[in-house]
Amino acid sequence: MPTAVLPPDTQTLAATTALRHDWTLDEIEALFALPFNDLLFRAQRVHRAHFDPNAVQVSTLLSIKTGACPEDCKYCPQSGHYNTGLGKEKLLEVEKVVAQARAARDAGASRFCMGAAWKSPRERDLEVVLEMVRRVKALGLETCMTLGMVDGDQAGRLAAAGLDYYNHNLDTSPAYYGEIITTRSYADRLATLGHVREAGMKVCAGGILGMGEAPRDRAALLQQLARLDPHPESVPINMLVKVPGTPLEDVEDLDPIEYVRAIAVARILMPKSHVRLSAGREQMDDATQALAFLAGANSIFYGDQLLTTANPQAERDRALFERLGLHPEHRETCTDDTGMQARVEKALEAELAAQGAREQAALAEALAVDASGR
Repeated sequence: MPTAVLPPDTQTLAATTALRHDWTLDEIEALFALPFNDLLFRAQRVHRAHFDPNAVQVSTLLSIKTGACPEDCKYCPQSGHYNTGLGKEKLLEVEKVVAQARAARDAGASRFCMGAAWKSPRERDLEVVLEMVRRVKALGLETCMTLGMVDGDQAGRLAAAGLDYYNHNLDTSPAYYGEIITTRSYADRLATLGHVREAGMKVCAGGILGMGEAPRDRAALLQQLARLDPHPESVPINMLVKVPGTPLEDVEDLDPIEYVRAIAVARILMPKSHVRLSAGREQMDDATQALAFLAGANSIFYGDQLLTTANPQAERDRALFERLGLHPEHRETCTDDTGMQARVEKALEAELAAQGAREQAALAEALAVDASGR
């Protein structure tokens, strides 16, 4: 049993909700070990200090390019390494993406997330993706993308196009990571998150529970996320969806109470972040979801499907919100967010400078070819 001493409940609420990036593993494991009622009480106090306890941020997720991913993530039906019966699809046309985004907005979503099964985007695809961002942004929606690894130049161009969030999950603890993925390192993931921050975008980063990891790995995953400075604005906590054909199809189910504990600990460690119930909600009954909201979850994906796995149907979500007295979170538009506007302008300046450098390099190369007579 961890021996770390937690702040007593008699301390002021301000002291127990202070932003920290130095949580020790012993402290986090001690939170996980609290009696369930005590843990949820602490998490609810933190949640109420920073959010409307009955508001839930609503996002919709669309797969803009499905299948044949070169990564070997053992949980993923899109990996080209496994036979899951999922067909390969080309990058969606921009107009189809815009139509889906418009429908999501009309159904109540405030954020539209787009995911592509890539290790990293190629130049020809990135140009199409940038147009998607611009068009979806014009609908008044927040925009989010997950495209695999991006470098500093790619991140800057995405930010200049108006991308609000970039999703890149850490998936699990550093110690367990090699059991799940071998084609991309933990350092690669952290580097992508660094590029996203430097470009001025917000970070969406979380992980997956129930992949056969030990309880200590769940604590270590949350420690890695809490070490990010600033904390991710959005923290998706996924429960594994076991897909036939993947190496994890027969892994033991995670106890739903342990999942709720992880939500509560994430809320305590990252007080101002949106903690999202993400993949795996289809397998959760209403009582489990209600406990997760009580534990501090305040974001969901809304709609019938995530990237390639089922999601609770929209009508079921509406009914659950009504039963629990929840409502979609109000979102200020980016035109009202002067900080975001400044970050976009800075990213645009950087992109213009980078574009000029690329043009100069191309011109210099052309002149060199002419001079050589080839």
